[in-house]
Amino acid sequence: MLTAACKLRSKSGLASTTRVMPFFLSTFPVPATANATAAPLCPPPSPYPSPHFLLPSPPRRGLAFLAAAAPARTRSPTPRQAMASLATSTAAAAAAEVTHLSQRDAADIDEQLMGPLGFSVDQLMELAGLSVATAVAEVYKLSEHTRVLIICGPGNNGGDGLVAARHLYHFGYKPFVCYPKRTAKPLYAGLVTQLESLAIPFVPVEDLPQDLSGQYDIVIDAMFGFSFHGTPRPPFDDLIQMLVSLSVVGDSAKRPPIVSVDIPSGWHVEEGDVSGGGIKPDMLVSLTAPKLCAKKFTGPHHFLGGRFVPPPISSKYGLELPPYPGTSMCVRIGKVPSVDISSLRENYISPELLENQVMPNPFDQFRSWFDEAVTAGLREPNAMALTTVNKAGKPSSRMVLLKGVDKQGFVWYTNYGSQKAHDLSENSSAALLFYWNEMNRQVRVEGSVQKVSEEESEKYFHSRPRGSQLGAIVSKQSTVISGREVLQQAYKELEQKYSDGSFIPKPDYWGGYRLTPNLFEFWQGQQSRLHDRLQYSQREVGGSTEWHIQRLSP
Repeated sequence: MLTAACKLRSKSGLASTTRVMPFFLSTFPVPATANATAAPLCPPPSPYPSPHFLLPSPPRRGLAFLAAAAPARTRSPTPRQAMASLATSTAAAAAAEVTHLSQRDAADIDEQLMGPLGFSVDQLMELAGLSVATAVAEVYKLSEHTRVLIICGPGNNGGDGLVAARHLYHFGYKPFVCYPKRTAKPLYAGLVTQLESLAIPFVPVEDLPQDLSGQYDIVIDAMFGFSFHGTPRPPFDDLIQMLVSLSVVGDSAKRPPIVSVDIPSGWHVEEGDVSGGGIKPDMLVSLTAPKLCAKKFTGPHHFLGGRFVPPPISSKYGLELPPYPGTSMCVRIGKVPSVDISSLRENYISPELLENQVMPNPFDQFRSWFDEAVTAGLREPNAMALTTVNKAGKPSSRMVLLKGVDKQGFVWYTNYGSQKAHDLSENSSAALLFYWNEMNRQVRVEGSVQKVSEEESEKYFHSRPRGSQLGAIVSKQSTVISGREVLQQAYKELEQKYSDGSFIPKPDYWGGYRLTPNLFEFWQGQQSRLHDRLQYSQREVGGSTEWHIQRLSP
């Protein structure tokens, strides 16, 4: 379960990610030698089978002008809703105090979970492994961190690592497993069989290179958990030292990040890295609740996983745990790492946008792209930036919602006393911008603007929910008010006035505008900033106006 989450910095200090178009690739044919959807995500080198495809999200919503509207039904959160939820939860978790468990409390909670509360070991292991895989995928993107080495110990922590390996495979990563002391119990044997059925390689300790940097992009430490006591025995002592050597490399960009599961192996569960010479993980994924040693963790990424703690456990042990966002199995806790804004960048992967593949009429091309945005489940695909310019040449921009489009132009509705309305009364030229982030697409539209007919505005006004009709009357858009309570009081009075369901008249100061285009530009993000830009402009040919397509340099 990969969550649509916020972009987080990789250990290299960069926030580069790969944007892959998760929708209809049939729109633009792709050569047979280049699988535009999956190949960039997970190239298929042996011993792995063919890569996995990302399915498009279900349709979310349409517009009034769509031919047919599907019946309303409950839908899952869209990617942007999930990201917004994650951002909110991340901020709350970062600011909140989170309970840290002693070794005894951690053991007691496990006994309670697997005793009177009815959980089985394999259930908890599955949830823990999924949490680890999800946390890894939140931070370390496929574009930069594909090859994952999971070092598994003989106990439950190692089982969590085996489960994480399976999920990472299905997320598109290429996991390799080092499992030197296999546990003969059926649960562990079954996990090994599952990985073998996916052709995930098991790497013997003796085959591991002394320097892991050249062969792996991430190393997951799943050797020992909170119940471990004593000194690690061979071969785990050498494996821990290998990770210690890796973690002291000065330039983090030149080594794979280390992800520890619940406890950095070799640390004391309560006192942490007592000797100071232990593993220094870049990410710690605490399970159920962080252990006391997690207070000594200084890496940039601390996540909590294991979304299974029932209220009786929280109440009995006084657990203060952050809310999990959306359907995610992990949540960031602790301090959110600072971001170098200059390092934020995307590497887009999209089908090519070619002149001989687009429609000759830009309105038809827009509708094609818009319908794909609706079907892909984008939140408010009709949201557009409207830029106006007043008579002094001062521009202003704001987001509005498209409410109609045909060969005559693009329609939206607003208050005729607003700033944009004043600008348009002085300068009828304006520009629209649609940005469909998940699809790596933008559409720019330029043209002149006129008011729609009063009849058209009246018809749309009365198609709106009654609450929106009242809101349009209450709001004297762009005017200064003393406080929100002014709006609330005016709205309440109108609610009472029309509480009998009587007709609500459209105010004279509210209505629609139509932008009649004279230029379109369709933008498709591509790798290495070699974006596709196709511009439609009008030309006079034989006494008639025709659309002319030109390619612009990115």
